[in-house]
Parts: sequence; structure tokens; C-alpha cells
Amino acid sequence: MAISKRVSDVYAACEGVESGMTLMLGGFGLCGIPECSIGELVRLGVQDLTCISNNAGVDDFGLGLLLQQRQIRKMISSYVGENDEFERQMLSGELEVDLIPQGSLAERCRAGGAGIPAFYTPAGYGTEVAEGKEVREFNGKPHILESALTADFAFVKAWKGDAAGNLIFKATARNFNPMMAMAGKITVAEVEELVPLGELDPNAIHTPGIFVQRIFQGSGYEKRIEQRTVQS
Repeated sequence: MAISKRVSDVYAACEGVESGMTLMLGGFGLCGIPECSIGELVRLGVQDLTCISNNAGVDDFGLGLLLQQRQIRKMISSYVGENDEFERQMLSGELEVDLIPQGSLAERCRAGGAGIPAFYTPAGYGTEVAEGKEVREFNGKPHILESALTADFAFVKAWKGDAAGNLIFKATARNFNPMMAMAGKITVAEVEELVPLGELDPNAIHTPGIFVQRIFQGSGYEKRIEQRTVQS
């Protein structure tokens, strides 16, 4: 019989999150971000966080809410745009930022979940990204050594899930979520729809429940669009 990972709500899902921890947060821009979990992190008031996320939302939504409250000490990301407060804190030195090529960020998360401590990649060679890193040549091309990323907690958002923690992501909301779900010591999944065990097609599951420790059904999703483009 499958072990139930279901918790009652976001409050129970975030139990144990403390100041100074490293957190992974899925999403790309505002697509597929764990909105409910971010809201609870703001409410908890935890400080000195290291957040691993592709970017930091916008000024008043997503991780931008944590930046507003000065709860993040360091961001490990690949993109700074869309968030004026992120840019301001980075340029003023208030916020430590480790900018990583997007593909390298994805692979560092995936490697962390797969138990691979480090890997070589040509991305970033000859730039600031390579400073202080080991370089080796493969097939006549220089590669830099990148270390895997893991986190105390990983927060992901899925379209559907079951009590065993099996997850299905919808379209581009899949983005960084599957890799980060693998790399958290405790992975919290919030889903739009929590279905009974056996209802999900095993061939359609993107993240098996073995990687998820807590799952709950979220509510009130705004699903804001960063740059809405419509015909005139």
C-alpha cells in the first residue's frame, strides 16, 4: 500500500522551514511557481534564506514578496529581469547573487537529485562564471567544473498529484519543477488538483512520488502573466 504524503494545508507543508536554510523554488518567471508556499514563507518571516530559482518573480509577486521583506540573503538564479527590487538589492550589495547560465542551473539541480556531485560543461568558459573553477579539455574544447545543487526544502507546483506524491505538470509550467523536486531533502508539492490514488496514468507521471515528502492541494491561484501581449 502506498504511503500517504498528503498534509492538510500549506501551514503543515512548511513545518520545519527555518531561517538560514537553502530553498529551491520551481517555476520560470511566474509560470509554475509555488504561489501558496511562497505566501506562507512570507507569513513565517524566516530570514537569511538562500533561494535557488530561475529568477525572482516580479516586484509584488512570487519571490519578489520575499525580497520586499528582506528575507532572502542570497539568490542563485539565471535571470534578473522583471524585478526592479531584485536589481536594486543586487547593485547595492544588499543581496548576494550567483548568476548561472540557465542550462547549467537546470543541470546542477538535476545532478543534485541524481546524486552526481559535479560535471563539466563548456557553458560559461572564458567569462566571470568560470572564475575559480577547474577547467579541463574534452574533444579539444575547454569545459568548467560545476557542482551539483541541493536544498533543505524544495517547493514545486504541479497541475495534478495524488496522495503518494506522484505529480503531473501542465505544459510549460513543468520547467524547473521536476529537477528541483528531486533535489530537496524535503520536497513540498502544491497541486491544483489532488486526485485519489490510482487515478493518474502511470505513463503520464512526470515526477514519481518517491521524490516528494509532502503534498497538498492549493487554492486561490492567480497565475499572473508577466508580459501580457494582445492584439490591438
